[in-house]
Amino acid sequence: MKYKIRKGDTVEIISGRAADKGEQGEVLKVYREKQRITVQGINIRKKHQGQIQSQGRTMSPGIIEFEGLVHISNVMLVCPSCGKPTRVGISREDGKAHRICKRCEAVID
Repeated sequence: MKYKIRKGDTVEIISGRAADKGEQGEVLKVYREKQRITVQGINIRKKHQGQIQSQGRTMSPGIIEFEGLVHISNVMLVCPSCGKPTRVGISREDGKAHRICKRCEAVID
């Protein structure tokens, strides 16, 4: 399945946890098989990490913060031209597909 949100896009959280709703961030990774994405600074999780030794290095123990996964249906792409969250359409020209903003009809790619 092909998604209209890609790595490097700016997205806005439209549903989910109240603390994250309305926040914007950059997409760090897209997990196609899970239908989820990782957004920078959104859905922060904490992991209690013990001391680890690997390849001669020792990683210190402590609490690690990292971005959790967000379902792709809970985010909306922010148009670079108009700066508002928008639905994404596909326009085909010269045998190539381009993403377009449904609000201002600007080409996103």
